[in-house]
Amino acid sequence: MQPKVIKTEADYQAALKQVEILWDAAPGTSDADQAELLTLLIEKYEKENYPIEAPDAVSAIKFRMEQAGLTRNDMIPYIGSKGRVSEILSGKRELSLAMIRKLHKELGIPAEVLLQKKEIPAEALAHVQWDRFPLGAMVKRKWFPCFAGRANDLLEQAEELIGPMVFPNGQDCRKQKLAARQNVRKGSTADDYALWAWQGRVLRLAAETNTNDYDSKAMTPEFIKNIAKLSILDDGPVQAGRVLAKNGVALVILNSLSGTHLDGAAMMSLSGKPVVAVTLRHDRLDNFWFTLAHELAHVVLHLTKDTTECFLDDLESKVPKNQKEKEADTLATESLIPPREWTAANGPHMIADDQVRVLALRVHIHPAIVAGRIRFEKNTYVLFSHLVGQRLLRKHFPAYQTGLVVS
Repeated sequence: MQPKVIKTEADYQAALKQVEILWDAAPGTSDADQAELLTLLIEKYEKENYPIEAPDAVSAIKFRMEQAGLTRNDMIPYIGSKGRVSEILSGKRELSLAMIRKLHKELGIPAEVLLQKKEIPAEALAHVQWDRFPLGAMVKRKWFPCFAGRANDLLEQAEELIGPMVFPNGQDCRKQKLAARQNVRKGSTADDYALWAWQGRVLRLAAETNTNDYDSKAMTPEFIKNIAKLSILDDGPVQAGRVLAKNGVALVILNSLSGTHLDGAAMMSLSGKPVVAVTLRHDRLDNFWFTLAHELAHVVLHLTKDTTECFLDDLESKVPKNQKEKEADTLATESLIPPREWTAANGPHMIADDQVRVLALRVHIHPAIVAGRIRFEKNTYVLFSHLVGQRLLRKHFPAYQTGLVVS
């Protein structure tokens, strides 16, 4: 067989057989030269028709660990805590840029392999109406730091920029939402694409922040009560976020988008950790502490590691509450002010500032929480306006439009 350019599968198979015949040819002979030329032609054909995909980042890390005899504990200096190593190696969390730099520099894993992203399924992308996302708001709020264009420019780069946010790790971040749609307390005019964008942004922010390992057994009604006691501090909302991070829960502060009517949310991240979000829809302490308690109640009562539920809450909605929302309301209310103390103080009938402050002092919470509950139960929102902590919240979170995680 005379060597020739391989164009078909038949040519390829014939070349393989010929190389096998010439395999033991003595170096320097015409047969050896022919075998070498055929090998080059075969390699060219295979490269064009049978490309070998680069290994994914996790496979590359595991291969390097095996090569160097490294254990999971040995990976902690490069990736983080023991839990974080487990999340990365199980594919539940994406590598951060800091991790990629360390793995490349210290272990010699090619950066181009580590930087690979899991592709979004083409069939999923085909059904996305990119122009329905709130492009202008996303640009204005600087959700994409490396992007400097306008809404129309963002639309042109939607798959590249918005895609990874709403399909983290190649998965639709709304994967829980279909099963939990009854748990979305929203009006009939809610914008599904704005909700999708907001939820994707929340999960992205949570994924980029380090939190400790999560222990679901620590999430109890007593835990919510202890969080509520931080309200007496001037920077109580900030301190609450730090305590939550130490317990494996990410607290995301992100303002709502037009058409979402959100106060807060509770969901599980892809890494199996709870994420609680508060929108600061109202710049009032009473609203913040009840919203936080409500979402933590969902964590305690309804979220598990493998949950398929996500709670997106409009706490002012007139839509009838389902059972889980009622349970979250009850636990939040009782965690902030114990029923016995509320009854003893004749809470619904308080009319004096001193009464509000005395009860707050007795249960170790901010007076705004007591005042807010009275206003809600009386359905009179002009009452105690000077006690609910107006304009005392957003000052702690100047980046609440862009979004931040308190840790």
